[in-house]
Amino acid sequence: MRAAVLGSPIAHSLSPVLHRAAYRALGLTDRRYDRFEVDEAALPGFLAALDVEGEGWTGLSLTMPLKRAVIPLLDEVSDTALAVDAVNTVLFTADGRRTGDNTDVPGMVAALRERGVTTVGSAAVLGAGATASSALAALAQVCTGEVTAYVRGPERAAQMRELGERLGVKVTAAPWEGAAEAFSTPLTISTTPVGATDHLAASVPPSPGALFDVLYHPWPTALAAAWSHCNGTVMGGLDLLVHQAALQCELFTGITPAPLAAMRAAGEAALAA
Repeated sequence: MRAAVLGSPIAHSLSPVLHRAAYRALGLTDRRYDRFEVDEAALPGFLAALDVEGEGWTGLSLTMPLKRAVIPLLDEVSDTALAVDAVNTVLFTADGRRTGDNTDVPGMVAALRERGVTTVGSAAVLGAGATASSALAALAQVCTGEVTAYVRGPERAAQMRELGERLGVKVTAAPWEGAAEAFSTPLTISTTPVGATDHLAASVPPSPGALFDVLYHPWPTALAAAWSHCNGTVMGGLDLLVHQAALQCELFTGITPAPLAAMRAAGEAALAA
C-alpha cells in the first residue's frame, strides 16, 4: 500500500517523517510513504502514470504549488476544499476515481481545541495567502464574531472579504501597517512568511490571548517567543502539520484515531536534528 507527498520544492517536507512514524506505531509494515518533486506542469502526467490498483496507491498529500492546480484533475472535491479553493489530500477509490479533500482546515481546528481554544468572540488573521484562507475556514467553526484580516493592498483585502462571505464569517480588512492591533483579540493567526512578523514582537501586550503561528522552522519565531514570554498560549506550524497529517493518515489507512503522539514526537525529533 502506497502514499506520497508531492510538491515543489519538496525536500524539506516533514510529511514522510510524520506518516512513516504513524505506520510504525500502527504496525503497518506493508505501507510506504514517499516524496516526489512535482510542479504544476508535471502534475497531470504524474497522476496519469500512477498504477493505482497495481501498486496499491491509497492517496497523496499535496503541498505548494499543487493545492489549487490539482482541482481540475479530480473527479470529486469536498465542500471544505471547494470553499478554500485548495486540496491538500487526494484519495483513490477502488474504481479509479480521484477525490480531493482538505485536512488543513479541520487540522487547524483540532490544534486549537487541543490547546483549549474552542470558541472566541473575535479573532485576527495576519496575511492573505492560501493558509489565510484555511485559517478563515477554521475560524468559521471557532469564532462567533468579527475577524480582522491584516493585509497588504486593496486586492487582497477584497479577496479576504469575499472569502469571508462564502464561509459565513464577517471579515474586516485592515492595512498591514496596523497589524499590531491584532493582538487585542483573543486569537491571532499568523500565516505570513519567515521574518514578516519579527518587527511585531515588541508589540505583544502584557497578557495576550492565543497565537497560532503557522511557521515551524525556524522555531520559535520572534513573535512566538515574545508571546510565550508574556505567558500567552502559543501554537505553531508543527501543531498544524501533525493534526492535518493525522487526519490524512486516517483517510489513507482507514484506522482511527491516528497515533498523534508518535507523529508529534517524530516531527519534533526531525526539527531538532
